[in-house]
Formats: sequence, C-alpha cells, structure tokens
Amino acid sequence: MQTTITIETSGTRLYEFTHLVRAWIEDMRQVDGLLTLFVRHTSCSLLIQENADPEVQSDLNNFFQRLVPPSDHPSMTYLTHTYEGPDDMPAHIKAAMLPVSLSIPVTGGQLALGTWQGLYIFEHRDRPHRRHVAAHFAPDDNTDNLPT
Repeated sequence: MQTTITIETSGTRLYEFTHLVRAWIEDMRQVDGLLTLFVRHTSCSLLIQENADPEVQSDLNNFFQRLVPPSDHPSMTYLTHTYEGPDDMPAHIKAAMLPVSLSIPVTGGQLALGTWQGLYIFEHRDRPHRRHVAAHFAPDDNTDNLPT
C-alpha cells in the first residue's frame, strides 16, 4: 500500500508529521509490517527525533546552520551553485548529510516508535515549500488482516 503525505513548510526548521503517518497507518488494523518513507526533494531531509522538548529541534537546526552556513558567508566562497539563493546549495549539502528515507516497523497496526520519538521533515530552505513524502507499507507475509 502506498500514499503520498504532503507537508507545508514555512522556512528552515523541523516539522513533525507523525500524526499524518499514524492516521494513514490506522487503516492497517492489527497488521505487522514495515513502513518506508522517502522525501521526494533534494533540499530537505527526514528524521526520527525527540518530540517532547522543542529545544531539541531548535538546537539541531542551529547546529546545522552553523555547520553549513549560507553561500554568502565568507567561509562558503568555494561554492559555485549559488544562483538559486544563498540557502540553496547549503540545503543540498545538509540533505546529502542527513537521511532522505526512513524505515519504521509497524506492530499491530502501530508505529514502533519510542516514547519520545517523532517523524520530521527537516526543511533546509528559507522560504515556504510544499514537501511530498512517499509512504510505502509492506505487510508481513500474513496479509489476512489487511483492510479490503
């Protein structure tokens, strides 16, 4: 089973979308399997990260902003792909460093995430975007419980 999940972003930060995935997975009542998520863009990433304290997300964002500053920063003069704005090539670098796909076990129709784990789009661009995440659920061999 497959679907596409759309997440609206409004600039550089982490956007939790666990609730959207859970709503889709609820249709797989009591089914075990593997969920694969894949973001269909080259300037954002997917993360499983703590969802209890928002400081975790802001600290991660601040760390990657310091690690890979905008292309107009003096330390980034070596970049040549700069015509799409000072945030573009750094966004590609961050996306190359972080995952663009995730695999999450599903047990009894529930995401097997830890207590404080959530699913996030990590937007690396400054301006708003509409991001698309392809979701594929592969049930275990016992498919008797799949919804019809």
